[in-house]
Amino acid sequence: MLDSQVVFYLIFAVSALVIGMAKGGFGAAFAALATPLLALVMPVNELVAVILPFLMLADLFAVGFHWGRWERRLVFLLLPGALAGVAVGTVFLTNVSPETLRNVLAATILAFTLYKFLEPRLLGLVAYRPHPWHGVLAGGVSGFTSAIANNGGPPATIYLLLQDLQPRTFIATSALFFFILNYIKVPFYLAAGLFNPQQFLQVAWLLPLVPIGVWIGRLFVDRAGKALYDRVILAILAASAVLLLLT
Repeated sequence: MLDSQVVFYLIFAVSALVIGMAKGGFGAAFAALATPLLALVMPVNELVAVILPFLMLADLFAVGFHWGRWERRLVFLLLPGALAGVAVGTVFLTNVSPETLRNVLAATILAFTLYKFLEPRLLGLVAYRPHPWHGVLAGGVSGFTSAIANNGGPPATIYLLLQDLQPRTFIATSALFFFILNYIKVPFYLAAGLFNPQQFLQVAWLLPLVPIGVWIGRLFVDRAGKALYDRVILAILAASAVLLLLT
């Protein structure tokens, strides 16, 4: 059998590649896989902080790819709620048991999987009229789920999809929002004492896997078929959520 430390580094390496590939083009369904994978080998309240620099590095590539194509008004609507959501999420993260966090993470992943499965039908049924408070609410839920599980995609994605944006504008706006959101989490995690420099230094050598993952994602997403990959990743996400509940 493989040594537990070897297993840890293998899973972390895969997670770093997954984050890069998601920012390179595979999307939120792929990125959401990193947290439950790491939750199998380390506590949730530790992994969300140690993986944050990997997300921040990947965000730099995502914003750079789509520089200046975003809709700033929508980002500004999302950010106040996101700030409040991160604050509440950080308090939650630091005041509940590891078992509760794992269960919340599993429930979040299952809800995300269900949303992705039903997304075309849900959006087709909605007769939507935009209001500014919708952005604040979506940002708040995204901030909360991002703070506790690095999985703030669904609320903001639903909101932006309902704004009738051009595809490139949608991608760029989403990239800018999550870039800012991940940097917002830094002072809250610092204040909560979630960052462990020694723990991060143990995995910092895996940071170069992020741009490699971005390159892989950009190179293969169209050729491999994103729809098929989304279905496979959703199946893996559902399985990982069940595994988190059982372990």
